[in-house]
Amino acid sequence: MTPAVLGIDAGTTAVKAVLYSLEGETLAAGHRAVGVVRTPDGGAESDIDAVWDAVVGAVRQALSLARSAQPDVVAIGVTGQGDGAWLVDGEGRPVRPAALWLDGRGADRVAAWQRDGRDAAVVAATGSASFPGTLPVLLDGFAETEPETLARAAHHLNCKDAVRHRLTGEVATDPSEASRTYLDPATLAYSDEMIDALGHRRFTHLLAPVRAPHEVAGPLTDAAADELGLTAGVPVAVGLVDSAACPVGLGALADQDGWVVLGTTATVAVNRADRAAADSGIGILLPTGRGTQVIEALSSMVGTPNLDWVRDSLGLSDRGWSELERLARTATDGSGGVVYLPYGSPSGERAPFVDAAASASWVGMSVTTTPAQLLRSVFEGLAFTVAESLDLLDAGDRVPVCGGGARSDLLCQLLADVSGRTIVRTADPEIGARGAATIALVAAGLADDLAAAVRVFPADTVEFTPHLSLALGAARDVFARVRAALRPEWPALRVLGRLSPPAETAASDPAREGTRPATDLAETERTDAAAPAAHLDASRLESPTPERTPA
Repeated sequence: MTPAVLGIDAGTTAVKAVLYSLEGETLAAGHRAVGVVRTPDGGAESDIDAVWDAVVGAVRQALSLARSAQPDVVAIGVTGQGDGAWLVDGEGRPVRPAALWLDGRGADRVAAWQRDGRDAAVVAATGSASFPGTLPVLLDGFAETEPETLARAAHHLNCKDAVRHRLTGEVATDPSEASRTYLDPATLAYSDEMIDALGHRRFTHLLAPVRAPHEVAGPLTDAAADELGLTAGVPVAVGLVDSAACPVGLGALADQDGWVVLGTTATVAVNRADRAAADSGIGILLPTGRGTQVIEALSSMVGTPNLDWVRDSLGLSDRGWSELERLARTATDGSGGVVYLPYGSPSGERAPFVDAAASASWVGMSVTTTPAQLLRSVFEGLAFTVAESLDLLDAGDRVPVCGGGARSDLLCQLLADVSGRTIVRTADPEIGARGAATIALVAAGLADDLAAAVRVFPADTVEFTPHLSLALGAARDVFARVRAALRPEWPALRVLGRLSPPAETAASDPAREGTRPATDLAETERTDAAAPAAHLDASRLESPTPERTPA
């Protein structure tokens, strides 16, 4: 049998499970979609039991695909989406669906906290500003709207902590997750000052003990082993939230190392020596569990879902992403004068600025605007906002990228062009799971430290170098000015949205994310890059505009 380490990444719309040999070879990967229920009032929720079912399905799929290698799992690592409220009772049963990080119901509450000083207390303690999908905001809301539900809750377990609890039965979290609740990244302890300033002493019993990410949380239980098809007793690492696990998967461990995650969110981050060295003023701070080091991250609320939205809105849902990129490339730099602001989250935006009223829009359209220009403008809008974050964090001249959007040659090249940086894409599509597995190697004693564990995995990369484009430079300037002009009207647009009754379909059958066909760019494990050319109907993509040459 082949000794193997299992990395599990429980993302917002899918769970991925990857089996690696102890030499870093990918043996097999499994995938299961997870539904996200959108409610008319801005809520975004997932069924916690369904997330666990997806973990079971993904792990069993990976084991089945790796049958010829006869994998013997000797260590397990878990990561997953951050923030939200994952409330369970004393037996670990959900008391309600998980309210996710992109839940927007607390937008007005955040605005009130910003006015009355409570948000200042959050920033002082955690180094990160409040936004609607954080635990303190959600708990404050549930205390008003669902007090009976909250009374039944015994623990808050973030996504990866909830999965790990099903694996081991142990209640725990790590500094990266806890810093998104009430933890001070400098002391690695929950902040009494913040708790008291918010009046949240009544919620402290929900907070899990904080443990080092590379520790063993506990052994795999008999019950979990039976469900997963594994052997009981396998050590399971405490782990890190996905934003902190991805840089481990990329090998970005040193101070000042930077990277980008182009996924459901578009996250730009840099390792800082300590909290005092993080000075953007609007970033999210995540302790890495490696001494005083923290990650300073700017994480926009919506990344690749902008592309899924425009694909569906243009009636192109039946096309794969390689075909859609060909269509987008038939439009020239600057998208024919069309600018897209990619702020599509119902809960507003948190990077590269914080505004709970932010909204998405197209500007510059006319009756001559083509679908290719609209599509390309969304790619460009994403590149512009990620480049702004790279500049704010001074992320360096060479930046690794990962996430589903990193599979896009067009998006990677646009990001290189508008940022003036070399963008480096790794060959491994599952960097979150790889980071979780890397941590598990250390926890299980199979590597001396993270640096040694990182060296186990291959470092195959593709580079995108910047090209000078006057049109893209001008478009980026216009993008910033258009946003500044529209921003004063965003609150009024939010009010107008509340005055308009929700569509009946939204009220009776809430939209479910994570159930899209296999072309969904947000899913890092699925790619149509190798799709046969015969699958592409070139006649539907004809345009008099020359196609942009890929890097």
